[in-house]
Parts: sequence; C-alpha cells; structure tokens
Amino acid sequence: MNNPASFIDHTLLSPTTTEIQVSALCEEAVEYGFATVCIPPVFVPLAAARLYGSQVKVCSVVGFPCGYSTCREKVQETSDLIAHGAKEIDMVVQIGYLLGGNFKAVEDEIAQIVIAANRLPVKVIIECCYLSTALMQTATELVVKAGADFVKTSTGFGPSGATLDDVKRLVGASAGRIAVKAAGGIRTLDECRTFIEAGAARIGTSSGVAIVAEWQRRELVR
Repeated sequence: MNNPASFIDHTLLSPTTTEIQVSALCEEAVEYGFATVCIPPVFVPLAAARLYGSQVKVCSVVGFPCGYSTCREKVQETSDLIAHGAKEIDMVVQIGYLLGGNFKAVEDEIAQIVIAANRLPVKVIIECCYLSTALMQTATELVVKAGADFVKTSTGFGPSGATLDDVKRLVGASAGRIAVKAAGGIRTLDECRTFIEAGAARIGTSSGVAIVAEWQRRELVR
C-alpha cells in the first residue's frame, strides 16, 4: 500500500495531555505528513501556531467524550474552536437521543454544528459500541441529512473502539455520500491498512508514528 500518513489524524486526547506533548505532536505531524493533529480544545491555539504554514490541519473535539452537553454548548464550542484555528471538528452525537429514538433532535443538533463550522469539515462520532446495526444505519442517514462530512466510529473512550464490521456497515450505509472515519484501538500498520481497504477515508490513532515507521521499514526491504 501507499504511505498511510495522509489518512491519519494524529491524535492525543488524554486528560493528562500537556503543552509539551502537543508541540511534539505537531512536529511529528509535519515530519510524517499526517492529515491533522486531533487535540483537546484548550490546545487549539498552540497547535495552530505550531502548524502555521504547514499542510497539517488542526482538528479538535466537541461534546467530547460523552456527547451529552447541550446543543447550545456544542455550537459555542465549535465557534470558539474555529475562531482559534481549528480546521476540522469531531463532534460527539447525543447518544442518549439516538438510543431513545429522538432522531429529529440528533439531526437538528448536527445541522447546527455544521453551520457553526462555517463549511469546514465536521465528523460526527456516533460511538458504534453502543448501537445496533439498525441504529448505525439510522445515525449515518442523520449525519448525511444534516450536512456533515464524515461519520466516525468511536471516541476511543467507550467500551470498544473501531471494528472492521462497523466500518463496513458505515461505508455501506453512507453509500459514498459522506466519508467514514475509523478511530479507537488502531495501533498497527496491518490494522490501519485493513480499515482503509474496507473504505475508511480517515484513521484516528495515537499510534501514527509507529504505523508510518512500520510502513517505511517494509518499503526498505521490498
């Protein structure tokens, strides 16, 4: 396969994340050519300054990791992130609304986040580990109708992360109308390759350096 770096959101969302770690993450992202760095909201200004002039974008999270803050709070958070330099938004859907069948509220919230993002890419985390196959399909349809750009499998904070079956379901449900991001527990080149081959357009991982380094090693011995 080709270098997977351009598929990777180089991710650091630990509650113990420090400024030093974010600065190092940005340096790695530029060195390896990752699509974005995905970081806690508080560090967006720092990352935007560190990445200024590079091709790497700043991605941050809204309503993370549980998704149950109010719509108004999520909209404000999105606006703040964009104002401080974020170029992509990963929002957590209202999971309780999905499980309870309040689909209109889910769609309306996503639509408001899309408006607040002002045409920048919005990825909607539906946390597949809590959903049935039917609800994954419904959630994907809501993401499409609301005008977002990606449906994303997981926060990485739930009981499980991305699975190949879930990615295939989301790819099938999206039918090319939106992209799919796989995230949570993807740590090796082989795992990364498998998800990309299944149709994931973006990979969220904190193991991006190890993944690309493994790809480079394999290329050397070909």
